[in-house]
Amino acid sequence: MRGWAMTDADPLQRVNALLDDVLPPPHVRQQLRLAAGLTQLEVAEAVGVQRLAIARWELGQVQPRRPHRAVYIHLLKKLAERFPHAAQPDAGMPTPVSERGSG
Repeated sequence: MRGWAMTDADPLQRVNALLDDVLPPPHVRQQLRLAAGLTQLEVAEAVGVQRLAIARWELGQVQPRRPHRAVYIHLLKKLAERFPHAAQPDAGMPTPVSERGSG
């Protein structure tokens, strides 16, 4: 019976890993950062990437890849816990210029 439980746990753990690997929409990423009073550079240094990567992630131009993706998701989850209002897609905070349709 013990071996059976282990085999069932593996697929569940894999599914949980997929669910935990979901990023909020790009504008929510920015809202969370701004709510915390962090700059793109501060987030970039914490995650271990260049500032431009954070700007592109917040614009939705590119998606973070492993291993930085896991670190970025962890940061965003912690910020969402601390600033739940900013985690809402319609929190009313500024959105990137490209999302407003002007360039």
